[in-house]
Amino acid sequence: MGPATQFFVHKKPFTLYRGGELPFVQLAWESWGKLNENRDNAVLIFTGLSPDAHAASSSRDPEPGWWEEMIGPEKPIDTNRFFVLCVNSLGSCKGSTGPASINPETGQPWRLDFPELALEDVAASTRLVVDHLRISHLHAIVGPSMGGMTAQAWLKQFPGTAGRLALISSAAAATPFAIAIRSLQREAITSDRKFANGTYTADHWPEGGMRMARKLGMVSYRSAAEWRQRFGRRKQDYFPPTDFGMRFAVESYLETHARRFVGSFDPACYLYLSRAMDLFEAWDRHKTLAGLFESSGIDRGLVVGTETDILFPLSQQKELARAMEKGGISTRFQDLAAIQGHDAFLVDIERFGPPLKQLLEET
Repeated sequence: MGPATQFFVHKKPFTLYRGGELPFVQLAWESWGKLNENRDNAVLIFTGLSPDAHAASSSRDPEPGWWEEMIGPEKPIDTNRFFVLCVNSLGSCKGSTGPASINPETGQPWRLDFPELALEDVAASTRLVVDHLRISHLHAIVGPSMGGMTAQAWLKQFPGTAGRLALISSAAAATPFAIAIRSLQREAITSDRKFANGTYTADHWPEGGMRMARKLGMVSYRSAAEWRQRFGRRKQDYFPPTDFGMRFAVESYLETHARRFVGSFDPACYLYLSRAMDLFEAWDRHKTLAGLFESSGIDRGLVVGTETDILFPLSQQKELARAMEKGGISTRFQDLAAIQGHDAFLVDIERFGPPLKQLLEET
């Protein structure tokens, strides 16, 4: 959290989608650009599992954000034209209330006592910030990865509150493969002895479990084609070799990302958000996915994906695009030839930026 991060506290009890209640919620958020006089130029961005609200740099915080090349003056999400809002997800550990937050009844972190979390709760809590800013109708909602699921959770609960929708490398529900990967990630964390059924401390951190969870994640986020191009069978000596590892450049790549992640994200928050993704079904209050979009109030839509994405495969984006069209939304579908797999939307801005810019700016 940097100097540009702001906080909104909802002081009343917050009822969760699957039951349970939080006595209050805090939401961390950042914004770029200015609201126009009619307050109808807002673009709301939902994040993936681990990012914070710092999606881009600003005069208040020059540190590059996680979508730095996508957001800013004259960039695909043009802050000269739009007021851009990003809220850290409920359940995260980047300033918003989550399992790492203090339970006021015990004075200790919630950890596994945190109530069941759903992506519908992430959407509903984000609505609190949007209402706080007195925005009644969004110009657009943009949802990459988990954020695309959260965007659909928003439409389910708040139809008629946005005009345009971009679903990027996302899905209406997780595939068995994605569930399997996240299940193994959760098992790696919970089976670490230092996890101690959620009673871990800063001095007794489940580092091994978090490292393995991150490595599994990186294997699913990128593509075999990219790694063949970037690493091949190149040997390395960046890390001391172990008996059965650290001989190849790709192993060092995984280890570097794992080490960065270990101390930057809370294990219980990871468990809760990961499970929320697995449980999500966009249509659970509608008979069909098309029915969700038909009642959404969205006029124009964009669905983007890439064939190299194994975590959110292209077939799922095609399903979304068909359902949006069937639901009466003028929809553009694009299969982008990106080699980076699921993470392509974060790095291949040359391909992912133009269709998003067109959606936001076309009249």
